[in-house]
Amino acid sequence: MSQVDGDPTSFFQAMSRAQMLQFPHKRCSMVSLDSIRKDPRWRDPNLREVITMLSHPMDPVKSNAAAYLQHLCYENDHMKQDVRQLKGVPVLVGLLDHPKAEVHRKACGALRNISYGKDHHNKVAIKNCDGIPALVRLLRKSSNMEVRELVTGTLWNLSSHEPLKMMIINHGLQTLTDEVIIPHSGWRRDPTEHSRPQETEWTTVFKNTSGCLRNVSSDGAEARQRLRECEGLVDALLYALQSAVAHKETDNKSVENCVCILRNLSYHVHKEVPGAERFQEPVANQVPGLGGNQKKKKEADCFGGKKPKGWRNGPSDKKYGTLDLPKRTEPMKGLELLYQPEVVRLYLSLLTCSQNHNTLEAAAGALQNLAAGHWAWSSYIRATVRKEKGLPVLVELLRSDGDKVVRAVAIALRNLAIDRRNKDLIGSYAMRDLVSNLPCGQQRPAKNLEGDTVVAILNTIHEIISDSPENARGLIQGHAIQKLVAINKTSQSGRETKAASHVLQTVWAYKDLRNSLYKGGWNKSHFKPTSGMPKKPKSGKSGYDDITLPLMEKNQDGYSTVEQGDRVGDGPGHMMEREPLQVSNNVQSALLYVRSGVLQWGLTFN
Repeated sequence: MSQVDGDPTSFFQAMSRAQMLQFPHKRCSMVSLDSIRKDPRWRDPNLREVITMLSHPMDPVKSNAAAYLQHLCYENDHMKQDVRQLKGVPVLVGLLDHPKAEVHRKACGALRNISYGKDHHNKVAIKNCDGIPALVRLLRKSSNMEVRELVTGTLWNLSSHEPLKMMIINHGLQTLTDEVIIPHSGWRRDPTEHSRPQETEWTTVFKNTSGCLRNVSSDGAEARQRLRECEGLVDALLYALQSAVAHKETDNKSVENCVCILRNLSYHVHKEVPGAERFQEPVANQVPGLGGNQKKKKEADCFGGKKPKGWRNGPSDKKYGTLDLPKRTEPMKGLELLYQPEVVRLYLSLLTCSQNHNTLEAAAGALQNLAAGHWAWSSYIRATVRKEKGLPVLVELLRSDGDKVVRAVAIALRNLAIDRRNKDLIGSYAMRDLVSNLPCGQQRPAKNLEGDTVVAILNTIHEIISDSPENARGLIQGHAIQKLVAINKTSQSGRETKAASHVLQTVWAYKDLRNSLYKGGWNKSHFKPTSGMPKKPKSGKSGYDDITLPLMEKNQDGYSTVEQGDRVGDGPGHMMEREPLQVSNNVQSALLYVRSGVLQWGLTFN
């Protein structure tokens, strides 16, 4: 090799022709390479030698060595650890800035495999040698689709490690948005353009990037705010989802990622958006655009019936009888789009069309978050869900086989029931499905829902019957008391017992219902809390539950994210998935051999 001067391309071409002449009956195939490999004078290089080759002065040596590392590290955690310990990671990161496309492409492929897996030390090693800024630079520099897939795949892997999320946001958020999310979504910044609307490109690059942003959006309040304020991100994500609904492409992974990002960004939006205090909910009959002196319109309910007879007149009725939104002086954009009532129609469309349980959970979770909070926009959202016929859609999903879907829907209904009109409708039409999902003591129902889901359902029932004797009567008529008493007395879960106890005490507090209870064979002892449980139920007004529950992918090596901070109700977290990527080579793009300490090549093939 020391005799090769200048561009080595001609040398490799000559060598390839010579080997083809030597084996005329074999087409540049694995057979010819195997024939060479059987020669006892040849051997595979050891790992230290391969890592040394990454610093070779000749570019083909660098690229082939990186490709060999990519192959060695595929599904081999021990090999990844050895590469890290032999200081191979900094050299690979350095090659990301190499001017030759073949070199930085192979180096990035090796890093994507090394960054995959439960061993976060590999991810930290990439971060410690400034790998994240180098990956972002390469994304900006390269227009090659394969390189962009490798870069975004590596960033997706790195985003699964909590300490790296803010670094990815700091170095790459705007670049990922400008280079991938916006152009692939089809959304355009300039609304004056007269070109035809662009279609969303559901590419691997878009899937990788949306998966990365899905992970980093779960990192807490600062991360959420950075993503909300990233110019064009929310607009592009919503545009992509609208395109998916229009073209009936609601079950792909990119759609799931986009909905999960928006679900996370809607979490605590009523507390965290700038100027949120201006929209804090005032006295019920003084909400801007909703209250007071306006005439109440007659409205058929979203289930097709008339207004229930038991609907009481009061301040909240005036508030929710009409839905007059604040007048807009200019189009909404950016983070404002997150909580506009128009977004309700999009989420309901996804809940109607999608068969992906993760997408269904995320869409229901977004409505759950938006319906929470003591501010005007949550009031608008709750009323809009009803007017858009969304309550029947959610009730139907209570029959889903997906545990997390049922949980998200139940909590969404709990928040929506804060609206008095919604509460009456949910009590009339959803009670049977809520009760059917409850276990009978230690005997679980056919769907075998998890404890967190059972608690969510019990809390929703408690919200529905609070301050509503008619709904409590419906609960009794739905044969729920037997299940509630069984849970209260026999459940092994303290949280289930506590939640069931609250429901029972609320029912018993309605004196007009006690005759019905006595006729059913129940007495005061059945409604007493178990030992150690509080004697008084919590106020029904504590139902602003804006928890987003974690998404666990048990067949992946990932973990759910836990939100540490202000939270209400049953559980922590944000919707986050970790699906790292690695590259599998059917065969190596080039085989490396060592003979007498000198690097040799085999043939290059696909």
